[in-house]
Amino acid sequence: MDKVPTIKDVALLAKVHAATASRALNPNTRDMVSARTANRVIEAARTLGYAPNSAARSLRTRTSSVAGVIIPDLRNPMFPPIVRGIEDGLREAGYMALLGNTDGDSERERELLAAMRGRQTDGFILATSRREDPLPAEYGGRPVPTVLINRRSDADLPSVTPDNVMGVHATVALLAGLGHERIAHLAGPQELSTGWERYRAFLDAMAAHNLTVAPSRVAFSAGFTEEAGYRAAVALLDADTTSTAIVAGNDLIALGAYLALHQRGLRCPEDVSVVGFNDMPFLDRQRPALTSVRIPQYEIGTEAARLLLERIDNPTAPAKRVVLPVDVIQRDSTARPR
Repeated sequence: MDKVPTIKDVALLAKVHAATASRALNPNTRDMVSARTANRVIEAARTLGYAPNSAARSLRTRTSSVAGVIIPDLRNPMFPPIVRGIEDGLREAGYMALLGNTDGDSERERELLAAMRGRQTDGFILATSRREDPLPAEYGGRPVPTVLINRRSDADLPSVTPDNVMGVHATVALLAGLGHERIAHLAGPQELSTGWERYRAFLDAMAAHNLTVAPSRVAFSAGFTEEAGYRAAVALLDADTTSTAIVAGNDLIALGAYLALHQRGLRCPEDVSVVGFNDMPFLDRQRPALTSVRIPQYEIGTEAARLLLERIDNPTAPAKRVVLPVDVIQRDSTARPR
């Protein structure tokens, strides 16, 4: 059986000391050696097929170079580009992402947090946080650096979110500019910062355009899913038959509204215009193609990775809250009211 190459073999081939080779192959200490030496060591490791023993390093440093990434719904097409951004951002620093899916179940989230912490995960990136969630450290055990994506909580945690307020104001401005006055809102869950911020922004935007928000024109979706959006849209249509436009809490809620409108014999956009939020992939292939607020999905992921790496290096630094710009992409689901 072929001998497994060691760090000493790499150092011998690169003509450096073993400690130098070790520093060059560790992203956290690579800047301690010259770029020329680091490249020579990396090339030697590649030639020999050497792979660092991450398990042994974990025992020595009590770190794993692994970040836990927990999302609420893998079926939501918005999340794969975000996860890709996270993976790319972590990979540059020698970290890998361990992915978990909760299906919106808070108990499942606690189980995943506990399981990942048991593997000495160096930090977490969470897309599942609720507004009143405690710090992850309160789940027990040692504190772990944590960054929130597409969410905020009352806890003092770094976060990366799209500009929800600007996005909703832009959609209301678009609809008002088309001549809509009776605009309804299918709001997302209010225990989540995303749903709450977009609902508050809708009220403010309507007021800014001197438009009235009748209680019958707001329905709250139990989740950011197509099924929950459909149920909320049915409730909305039962309570109000005069709205000419709907601002949905996200794209999946908007697609649920499509089905409810179709079942009532209403056409989009001839009878009711519909606007989503997130601009998830393939919206241009819907019928009609959905107008939506485009968020920088990949950049949310890379920015979250950057914040987490900063947090790992300095856990006591002030929590940064990054808000990324958005754009409204107008498609066929919005038109002037009849």
